[in-house]
Amino acid sequence: MEFVAEGLRFRVQGEDWPYAEKAYLVLNKPAATECSQKPSTYPSIYTLLPSPLRLRPQKAAVQGVQAVGRLDQDTTGMLLLTDDGKFIHRMSSPRHHVPKVYEVTVKHPLDARQVDRLLEGVVLDDDPKPVRAAACEAVDEYHLRLTLTEGKYHQVKRMVAAVSNRVEALHRSQIGGLRLPDDVLPGQWRWLSAGDLAQISA
Repeated sequence: MEFVAEGLRFRVQGEDWPYAEKAYLVLNKPAATECSQKPSTYPSIYTLLPSPLRLRPQKAAVQGVQAVGRLDQDTTGMLLLTDDGKFIHRMSSPRHHVPKVYEVTVKHPLDARQVDRLLEGVVLDDDPKPVRAAACEAVDEYHLRLTLTEGKYHQVKRMVAAVSNRVEALHRSQIGGLRLPDDVLPGQWRWLSAGDLAQISA
């Protein structure tokens, strides 16, 4: 007997769940959590998800949804999770230059020269090629809004250090054209709609 799976709802451990061929989620990552299945110091972000998502069966060797990239344990904000390997590769590949927006709280007052240097490019200690911000603005004296299209290790912190300042707090507010939804509070998650996915890839 054949049937259309799309739109079906079923119950898992007493909860109603919509059918989804692939899972696409947005999580508002709280501070003091790790983007690891085997965390070393702080709780894993995966403990914030219900078990049907953590243990979602796949044809591949890995089960459950996976974070698309990582945020440091003290970094908060927008994190995507999915069990779609092609989506993870597309979003993570430096060739696709998916912009990510960070709200940066800095230790010392910002000045125009620091913003200009981040836009012009700074040299990090592991790469002689300058790394540039795709966009950068001083929202106020201690708040920098930085847009990056790469994903180097501790990139925001190292770039800010290269212009003689220091990151005190870091929050990712946007990926692609999609901002972190206001109704997704720290530690909460929700499904991404087709419209959300289109904004991310736009």
